[in-house]
Amino acid sequence: MTTTPQPTSAPSRPIALITGVGRSIGIGAGIARRLAASGWDVAFTYWTPYDRRMEWGAEPGAAASIAQELTEAGARTAAIEADLTDLDAAARVFDEAEQRLGEPVTALVLSHAESVDSGLLDTTVEAFDRHFAVNSRASWLLIREYGLRFRSAPGTATGRIVALTSDHTAGNLPYGASKGALDRITLAAAHELAHLGVTANVVNPGPVDTGWMSDDLREALVRGTPLGRLGTPRDTAHLVDFLCSPEGQWINGQLLKSNGGAAA
Repeated sequence: MTTTPQPTSAPSRPIALITGVGRSIGIGAGIARRLAASGWDVAFTYWTPYDRRMEWGAEPGAAASIAQELTEAGARTAAIEADLTDLDAAARVFDEAEQRLGEPVTALVLSHAESVDSGLLDTTVEAFDRHFAVNSRASWLLIREYGLRFRSAPGTATGRIVALTSDHTAGNLPYGASKGALDRITLAAAHELAHLGVTANVVNPGPVDTGWMSDDLREALVRGTPLGRLGTPRDTAHLVDFLCSPEGQWINGQLLKSNGGAAA
């Protein structure tokens, strides 16, 4: 007697939540594409009003277009508009990601940023507070929400937190200072969430031209990079993909530079 093999359900894909995916040429979008291609389902956040007030302007339909790309790569996806200055945003983002994709988040990638150039003497209190609200406080609240919800099998290290940082200081006070705080928050997570099976690392992608550089700045940065080019979102995405993979589980509590050897 022969039996007909029964179909088996496809293994579920882990879910990555990526913040700051508001433009198709941005680093966040590059990470989303890479993780989708590597077998992740992807929830991502964006905030159009931020792009609208920046010099590059908002990209109409970007979130829908990125979501379509991810779907075509085989990922289930959820695009979530979120103002990360809102104290309740972190919980709402996780709620929506879980409801729409049906599973808890496995990897949290923090790619969002408030970034407006100003120095010690011309930074306003309002701008300083906004940078810390978005780059530091929101990152802490997202990491905290992740830690409160994450569950892993005992003895496994499957959870991932990756935060994108910067070493900007002079002439970029609120951005650099708030990113420095982000570094400390993320590195604390590497120790405080280790018992949950979570690793946490910080990535400095160096100079990546996503539409904010002048021609003079671009040329100067290329001259200062031994490999003779600027970084791309794909460069950053490859490192994030590795850190989120099983092969990256032994890397924890690190600040990694992915910048082609660019001079400080």
